[in-house]
Order: sequence, then C-alpha cells, then structure tokens
Amino acid sequence: MSIDHTAQDKPVVAGAVITLLSSASALRQAYRKTETTGLIEALGSQTAFVESFSIRKPNPARLFGQGQIDQIADWIDQHGCELLIVDGELSPIQQRNLERALNIKVIDRTGLILEIFGLRAKSKAGRLQVETARLAYERSRLVRTWTHLERQRGGQGVMSGPGETQIEADRRMIDDKLQRLKSQLRDVERTRRVQRSGRAARDVPIVSLVGYTNAGKSTLFNRLTDADVFAQNMPFATLDPTIRYFDVGIGGEVALVDTVGFITDLPTTLIEAFKATLEEAVLSDLILHVHDSASDEVFDQAAEVERILDDLEELVDEDLPPIIHVWNKVDLLSDDELAALEHGQKEQDAAFVSATTGKGIPDLVQRIKSGLTRNTRLFDIRLESSLGQARSWLYAHGDVMSEEDTESGSEVVVKVRLDRKALGQFQQFFNDKHITIIKSSG
Repeated sequence: MSIDHTAQDKPVVAGAVITLLSSASALRQAYRKTETTGLIEALGSQTAFVESFSIRKPNPARLFGQGQIDQIADWIDQHGCELLIVDGELSPIQQRNLERALNIKVIDRTGLILEIFGLRAKSKAGRLQVETARLAYERSRLVRTWTHLERQRGGQGVMSGPGETQIEADRRMIDDKLQRLKSQLRDVERTRRVQRSGRAARDVPIVSLVGYTNAGKSTLFNRLTDADVFAQNMPFATLDPTIRYFDVGIGGEVALVDTVGFITDLPTTLIEAFKATLEEAVLSDLILHVHDSASDEVFDQAAEVERILDDLEELVDEDLPPIIHVWNKVDLLSDDELAALEHGQKEQDAAFVSATTGKGIPDLVQRIKSGLTRNTRLFDIRLESSLGQARSWLYAHGDVMSEEDTESGSEVVVKVRLDRKALGQFQQFFNDKHITIIKSSG
C-alpha cells in the first residue's frame, strides 16, 4: 500500500474525490474540500484537483456510477495524476476495481491517514503503532494490495480462485508479524505505565491536550511550556506524544502532554494501535479540549472529538477526567463573533485564547490551577520553625497561601491547599508531635 515519496524529486501528483451524502450543505462540502486538500499536502503530494460527488446509491463493485468514473478519468488525464484519493470508505473490491478502471493507484480516507501517520511517526513507539495499524488494514485487502497474487493459482476448477493458496500464506505471514508488533506494543504500554507511575509517585499532576487535528494544540503547548515542538498549519503536524513541564502555581510543576489530533472517521485500527498513546489523555488529571474557533465546522469537530474520547473511555475502562474547553484562534474572530461564542459557552468551563498572540493565556492557566486544585482543602499547619524540611515539602507538594510566625516566634502557621493524597503523605513523612493540622475555615 505504501507510497514511495522518495523515488522522485517532484511530489506525487494527486487528485481527490469526496463522497458526500446528497443532503450535505454547500458549507459542509466546502469545508470537506479544504480538509481533504490539507490532508493531501500533509502527505507531501501536489494537489491536482479536489471534487465531490453525491452518492445516492453506492455501486457495490466500484462505488461510483459509470458516468462519474468517466468524469474522474478525464480529470486524471487532464492533470497527469499518479494517485487518486477517494475521501470516503472503499471496500477491497471497490478499490481494486477502481484501480483497474482508471489505471492509477487508488487509496481511501483510511489509507490516506495511514500514509500520513507513516510519514509523521518518528519515535520507535510511533512507528510500531503505525505499522500495526497499517498491517491490520492491509490484511483485509489482500485481494488488491499484494499484486503478485494474480500470478498464482491455487487448487483446480472454477471454484478455486486465483491466488487462493498464496493469499492464505500471505495472511499467515501478516498475522505472524502482527503478533510480533502487538507484543512490542505491550512493552510500550508497560513502559508508559511505569512512566505514569513515576510521575504519580512524584505527585506530578498530568494535563493532556486533545482536539481535532489542526486546532492549534502544539502551538498552545509551546506557549504554555516555552517548548519548540513542531507546529505547522497542517493536519497531523504532531504524531508522537510530547511531555513538558510547566508551573501553574500549585506548589510544583505540572506535566503537559501533547497528543495526536483527532479527525472525522479516524480509523478504528489507529485508535486501537495508539491505545498506549491516547490513554494518556484518559488517565490524566485534567483534559484541555482545544477547539479551532475560526473553523466553520468547529461544533461538528468538537462532537467528533467527544465521540473518540468516549471510545477511549470504554477502551481503557476508566472515567474521563474533568475537561476545560479551550477555544483557540480567537484572534481570527471579530468582536461580535467572540462575544457570541462566549455567550454560547457560558455553561462550560471554557477559556478563550490565542496561542499565537498569547491572548487569554493567563485566564487559561488560572483555570488549569483551579481544575487541579478542585479536590483540595485548605489547612492551617502549625509546626516548629526549625522543621525546615517539612515546610519545604509543603511548598513542593501543596499550594501555600501564606506563612506567619506565631507570637512566641518558635512556630509558624502555614496556610496550604492539599488534596487527600498529599495530606496523607505529609502525615506519614512528618509524623511529629510538634506538628498540628487544622482544617481551615477559609
């Protein structure tokens, strides 16, 4: 299936046909064309044309009717295309028959996303995840992917189709490789669990960025952490998860996790293969759902992200953490548009920011702080002034509001916010008769 992006200096010339329901609005059609063009560019290909067809009754053999196929063939000839992308779902038979009818390589939306992921994956874990998803996808379409099968013939008689024996051999070969990859992915999952346990042992809160692809997550990540993660205005600019630490004023650093962007019709094989990566979001302490405020499809995108999060919640078998909705790119909105958006989201825990300009970032940081301290309580802890280690621990693991000397001068009262876990650790580490803990009325 893989496309050779290095065989020539110039990029592959690609055309795309979008399959839409006849009821799709003009706005929806225009957005899908823009998104598909972005996906082609993310593949590193040259966009020749992006057209759409309404499919009332899909042809089971070729998806499109003969008139539509003739039109696609004309576009391919006019532009000298080497690749056709059908931005929809193709069965293996439909894919093979279209390639024969058009004499050109054809991939569907799932194949396109897998190709982009293959280009973007840099880490060992990322490459393992993509290869696992790719093989699972290819296993179901041996009928067209493995071209040497047509030169084989298994069995005798009209019921024994071409390549039957060879297909089974190739399927076993793929199954064997999938088992090896899945074993390596289990090692990745164990490593991720150890890393999460390490952060939990250090009492480091975890905040995850999720959102539709190209919503600006990486730009926001860089703004919050002063990092230099690759951020570009294209789908799936980030694939491998990145973790950096930043301070929100809760007595210690917070781990911020940048995750792969979601997209409509994200292949199930990818969600399963990327479980070790995506579960970081479900198992974090707080989720920042980043929205592209300037997109005409922002609410449909938000619904798609929520659907995938629900799938992950079921896959990981854990409840989702609290979510802050981050409406990004507000610098691209007019004052009236921003006011309408703020009014419409007043029931949500929402921040309105521009990761590019920095607008609204202080409010977002305050919301992150509030979200992480929502389950904390305020305590007055009286301890001897000489117990410097205990005081340092409170500053490192709690949100210290104030510290005052008592009248005698030999003790201090530290007013600090602690969650139940931190309070228990403090009591365990500093079980000293000279320390008194009182729940504050503040």
